Amino acid sequence: MAEERQHTPTEDSVMGALERVIDPELGIDLVNLGLIYDVRVDDDGHCTVTMTLTTMGCPLTDFLNDAIAEAVTSVDGVNDCKIELVWEPAWSIDRMSRFAKIALGLHA
Repeated sequence: MAEERQHTPTEDSVMGALERVIDPELGIDLVNLGLIYDVRVDDDGHCTVTMTLTTMGCPLTDFLNDAIAEAVTSVDGVNDCKIELVWEPAWSIDRMSRFAKIALGLHA
Protein backbone atom coordinates (compact mmCIF):
# COMPACT_ATOMS: atom_id res chain seq x y z
CA MET A 1 0.00 0.00 0.00
CA ALA A 2 1.32 3.46 -0.88
CA GLU A 3 2.35 5.71 1.97
CA GLU A 4 -0.03 8.63 2.49
CA ARG A 5 1.72 11.90 1.69
CA GLN A 6 1.37 14.83 4.07
CA HIS A 7 -0.25 17.93 2.55
CA THR A 8 2.42 20.21 1.11
CA PRO A 9 1.42 23.87 1.28
CA THR A 10 1.85 26.05 -1.79
CA GLU A 11 2.97 29.62 -2.10
CA ASP A 12 -0.50 30.43 -3.49
CA SER A 13 -2.20 29.05 -0.37
CA VAL A 14 0.08 31.16 1.82
CA MET A 15 -0.61 34.26 -0.27
CA GLY A 16 -4.32 33.58 0.15
CA ALA A 17 -3.87 33.49 3.91
CA LEU A 18 -1.87 36.74 3.79
CA GLU A 19 -4.80 38.43 2.04
CA ARG A 20 -6.57 38.17 5.41
CA VAL A 21 -3.91 40.31 7.13
CA ILE A 22 -5.27 43.85 7.07
CA ASP A 23 -3.16 46.94 7.63
CA PRO A 24 -5.15 48.60 10.45
CA GLU A 25 -4.24 52.12 9.34
CA LEU A 26 -5.23 51.69 5.70
CA GLY A 27 -7.87 48.95 5.96
CA ILE A 28 -6.37 47.05 3.01
CA ASP A 29 -4.64 43.67 3.09
CA LEU A 30 -0.86 43.42 2.80
CA VAL A 31 -0.96 41.55 -0.51
CA ASN A 32 -3.04 44.19 -2.30
CA LEU A 33 -0.92 46.93 -0.74
CA GLY A 34 2.07 45.33 -2.47
CA LEU A 35 3.99 44.80 0.75
CA ILE A 36 4.56 41.06 0.21
CA TYR A 37 7.49 40.60 -2.17
CA ASP A 38 7.95 36.83 -2.03
CA VAL A 39 6.72 33.67 -0.32
CA ARG A 40 8.69 30.42 -0.19
CA VAL A 41 7.59 27.14 1.38
CA ASP A 42 9.95 24.17 1.57
CA ASP A 43 9.05 20.48 1.72
CA ASP A 44 9.30 20.51 5.52
CA GLY A 45 6.65 23.22 5.88
CA HIS A 46 9.05 26.05 6.68
CA CYS A 47 7.75 29.28 5.18
CA THR A 48 9.69 32.46 4.51
CA VAL A 49 7.81 35.67 3.75
CA THR A 50 9.86 38.49 2.23
CA MET A 51 8.14 41.82 2.67
CA THR A 52 8.56 45.52 3.22
CA LEU A 53 6.64 48.24 5.01
CA THR A 54 5.39 51.55 3.69
CA THR A 55 7.87 53.40 5.94
CA MET A 56 10.89 52.55 8.08
CA GLY A 57 10.06 52.68 11.76
CA CYS A 58 6.43 51.75 11.15
CA PRO A 59 4.77 51.53 14.59
CA LEU A 60 2.75 48.50 13.45
CA THR A 61 5.75 46.26 12.72
CA ASP A 62 5.24 43.94 15.70
CA PHE A 63 1.47 43.79 15.18
CA LEU A 64 1.88 42.93 11.50
CA ASN A 65 4.60 40.33 12.19
CA ASP A 66 2.30 38.58 14.68
CA ALA A 67 -0.66 38.71 12.29
CA ILE A 68 1.47 37.40 9.41
CA ALA A 69 2.85 34.52 11.46
CA GLU A 70 -0.64 33.59 12.65
CA ALA A 71 -2.10 33.67 9.12
CA VAL A 72 0.78 31.74 7.56
CA THR A 73 0.88 29.01 10.19
CA SER A 74 -2.89 28.56 9.81
CA VAL A 75 -2.22 27.10 6.34
CA ASP A 76 -2.36 23.31 6.42
CA GLY A 77 1.17 21.93 6.29
CA VAL A 78 3.01 25.12 7.32
CA ASN A 79 4.99 24.48 10.49
CA ASP A 80 6.64 27.84 11.02
CA CYS A 81 7.05 31.27 9.51
CA LYS A 82 10.14 33.41 9.12
CA ILE A 83 9.64 37.04 8.08
CA GLU A 84 12.40 38.79 6.17
CA LEU A 85 11.92 42.55 6.21
CA VAL A 86 13.64 44.26 3.29
CA TRP A 87 13.87 47.86 2.12
CA GLU A 88 15.02 47.21 -1.46
CA PRO A 89 13.25 47.60 -3.71
CA ALA A 90 11.59 50.46 -1.92
CA TRP A 91 7.81 50.30 -1.66
CA SER A 92 5.75 52.81 -3.63
CA ILE A 93 2.07 53.13 -4.52
CA ASP A 94 2.93 51.61 -7.89
CA ARG A 95 3.17 48.23 -6.11
CA MET A 96 -0.47 48.46 -4.98
CA SER A 97 -3.16 46.52 -6.81
CA ARG A 98 -5.87 48.34 -8.73
CA PHE A 99 -8.30 47.25 -6.00
CA ALA A 100 -6.20 48.89 -3.27
CA LYS A 101 -5.80 52.11 -5.25
CA ILE A 102 -9.53 52.38 -5.84
CA ALA A 103 -10.32 51.56 -2.20
CA LEU A 104 -7.98 54.32 -1.05
CA GLY A 105 -9.34 56.83 -3.56
CA LEU A 106 -6.25 56.91 -5.73
CA HIS A 107 -6.64 56.99 -9.48
CA ALA A 108 -6.06 53.50 -10.85
